[in-house]
Amino acid sequence: MLSAVAGTVLPKLVGDEPVNWIVDDTGLPKKGNHSVGVTHQSCGQTGKQDNCRVAVSLSIATSQGSVPVGFQLYLPREWTDDAARCRKAGVPEEVGFATKPALALRQIESALQAGYPRGTVLADAAYGDETAWREKLAEHGLMYAVGVRPGTTVWWGKYQPLAKPKHKGGRGRPRRHVQRDDDHQPISVAAVARSLPARNWRTVTWREGVSEPLSSRFARVRVRAAHRDQPRNEEWLIIEWARDADEPAHYWFSNLPQNMVWQKMINTVMGRWRIERDYQELKQELGLGHFEGRNWRGFHHHASLCIAAYGFLMLERLSGGKKNSARFKTPAVPTAFRPRGAGPDAAPRTHVHRDLPLPTGTYHR
Repeated sequence: MLSAVAGTVLPKLVGDEPVNWIVDDTGLPKKGNHSVGVTHQSCGQTGKQDNCRVAVSLSIATSQGSVPVGFQLYLPREWTDDAARCRKAGVPEEVGFATKPALALRQIESALQAGYPRGTVLADAAYGDETAWREKLAEHGLMYAVGVRPGTTVWWGKYQPLAKPKHKGGRGRPRRHVQRDDDHQPISVAAVARSLPARNWRTVTWREGVSEPLSSRFARVRVRAAHRDQPRNEEWLIIEWARDADEPAHYWFSNLPQNMVWQKMINTVMGRWRIERDYQELKQELGLGHFEGRNWRGFHHHASLCIAAYGFLMLERLSGGKKNSARFKTPAVPTAFRPRGAGPDAAPRTHVHRDLPLPTGTYHR
């Protein structure tokens, strides 16, 4: 069903403008412990550790709108390690434990196989902090702009690894890892932000808000990720730090082109906001979070129908720019249609008398 929805909506959604592939997960609060996937975990909807389900999704978005093309329930280990519990909830036998980034990567690979229009992958730090996940995206030839946490370390500026020693005589294997010592250590991205001079920061406006344009202060520098001391290519570290804030708000790693202009880069990086609105509409307007069943199949059927309804509304929204363009048009009356009482044996009534009194008395039952 999701493939059918995507095949219908994407041709009208995707034109000549940039495309984003937005990865995210959403928490669906749920009481008890018998509903599939329910456990005490981080729930974005309540903003704390709570009893809930979590589903991972992939949406394809442009400035005109978006449509989810992948959606799957995340099963924690306490579920996948309990075969009887999974069997009772109807979880397929082939479904085992997979992290949220692994589920997202499967959805991305399915989207690539389906031939959907390619876009820049956007995700928060829960996904972007995994170096192997970013490397997989690059292997698939995808651009990305993904969040990382403040403690993520990089090689930058004077903070560089030891120089590689020359390989003498052709004996032994060349070193495959970069080397560090007390004087050669990487630096956290938070420390990079604090080290940047004022000339590195620019105020950029990326879209219109509810009451005024949204803008903030950004900086970008070229760095190499220092995870596990593997040699890696340079990429962008992008930082958002509002002028009146005590600390930076966000950090991103991105393999977007080195010569990309500021405005286009920030428009891309900040494009992930759309998924928040998608989930809000899916939950509040279309009932995504209202599923009361307990089994695996029912949950995914419910979510698929909600996404199908969302896709239909997106088509209606794209069909015109007028405020009431999503309203249904009155269908034409078929030529062979005859209303009740219009048959040849119907008694004619030449006129209606406005003062005709209503009959008195009671009718037989």
